[in-house]
Amino acid sequence: MKIDLSIKNTAESKLIFEKSKPDKEGVFLPERQFANLDFSKLIPAELQRKEPGNLPEITEPELIRHFVNLSKKNFSVDTHFYPLGSCTMKYNPKIHEEIAALDGFSWIHPTQTEDQTQGILQVFYELGRALCELTWMSEFSLQPAAGAHGELCGMMLTRAYHESRGEGKRNLVLVPDSSHGTNPASAAQYGYQVVQILSDARGRVDLKALGEAMNDRVACLMLTNPNTLGLFESDILKIRELVHQKGALLYYDGANLNALLGAVRPGDMGFDIVHLNLHKTFTTPHGGGGPGAGPVGVTKALAPFLPKPVIVRKADGTYGWDHARPQSIGKIRSFFGNAGILIRAYVYIRMLGLEGLRRVSHDAVLNANYLRKKLSTAYVNPHNEYCMHEFVLSTSHLESKHIQAGDIGKRLLDYGIHAPTVHFPLVVKEALMIEPTETESKETLDTFVEVMLKILKEAEETPELVRTAPHTMPIGRPDEVQAARKPILSYRDYQRDQSQVVSS
Repeated sequence: MKIDLSIKNTAESKLIFEKSKPDKEGVFLPERQFANLDFSKLIPAELQRKEPGNLPEITEPELIRHFVNLSKKNFSVDTHFYPLGSCTMKYNPKIHEEIAALDGFSWIHPTQTEDQTQGILQVFYELGRALCELTWMSEFSLQPAAGAHGELCGMMLTRAYHESRGEGKRNLVLVPDSSHGTNPASAAQYGYQVVQILSDARGRVDLKALGEAMNDRVACLMLTNPNTLGLFESDILKIRELVHQKGALLYYDGANLNALLGAVRPGDMGFDIVHLNLHKTFTTPHGGGGPGAGPVGVTKALAPFLPKPVIVRKADGTYGWDHARPQSIGKIRSFFGNAGILIRAYVYIRMLGLEGLRRVSHDAVLNANYLRKKLSTAYVNPHNEYCMHEFVLSTSHLESKHIQAGDIGKRLLDYGIHAPTVHFPLVVKEALMIEPTETESKETLDTFVEVMLKILKEAEETPELVRTAPHTMPIGRPDEVQAARKPILSYRDYQRDQSQVVSS
């Protein structure tokens, strides 16, 4: 007898609001310490609801099953291998979550006075000093809420620095062609004219091209080291000299710092401004647009321009905020930073110490080179040399089969592995950008190699199977452009989308 599974699938796919029925109950809020509070007096009248919220009415088993089944459809570092190049999707230790959730952290408010918040102020201060030691910067701001936000902050600091020296005419920002896409976007967003610097045959910055581009209108060079190909910019000291000779600044995109912890510091390489992705290098959760943190560090010459207020340790040993920064670019975020992410990064650093952090980078580089060695004979590797924490392959040899890098990524989903970054960096045709991180075991890496080789065989023998993947996911191949431009993030969005489908 054939079983009709569509009934079961339809029931599971219903949203919470669609399952809601009047008078169903499943949640009883504990009274706790709020039992005697009159919220009608605590909340201003203009902010109080005029009518009840449209909340779903559903039983607890239905609620639990809905979200558990929903979670099974997701890929995450807790459920699958996630070799997403440039993103450093490492495992997030759960003890970080426990500490960030401690009452002393989770129940405070940023408008409380300094004497009531000494604990978290100390955490912020010590985190800033630790980041200074790891990067060899003079001072850090913890305000930026993401890497791209840190880049924007860096551009603001760059302009403030040059204008303070009477060099406001500097309106050019140099960006290598292998840079992260947010680099030119951040510079352009703040009004700079972006000039691309080509890579040489080795996949590094072309020194001749850089030298020709340098002039007295250049404000800074934005550079990632190791670069997006996973290669260390071995000419970094020559690059520093070319940039500084013309009075420009050297900006460090810290997205790839996971390869260098405890080994070399951006300050040693001559960088003037550094942004870090705490949600990458310092193992705090990220994805889906947040949460994140992109602290920005600077040399002593640029410290006066940092966003204010800046946290300081006072002469009496207590901690507070320094608002007396007349040259500051001003506040760039509400309050003082994404506190939960900052706490997690602080715990990570304190747990591992310098030797542990050095081991992190050692193992990340080891894992990447292990995969590179295993896969570079089967896939095209345009720069097949020792890499840092990540490397880039190409599927250009499958062009005759009409298979692209994205097809390989989609097929990996069928095997329970998240896709690497595909079609990026743009300097490599049909790129697969692979970053295993240090938290993956040799067994996981070997499984990944086995699957990659199996997919390659499928591409040769049954290319249609790969071209039409994935075959086991709840959604096959959505319209990715529309998904990015018109994401369905709420039930209201879902209703709007469904009404448009019916009307069309």
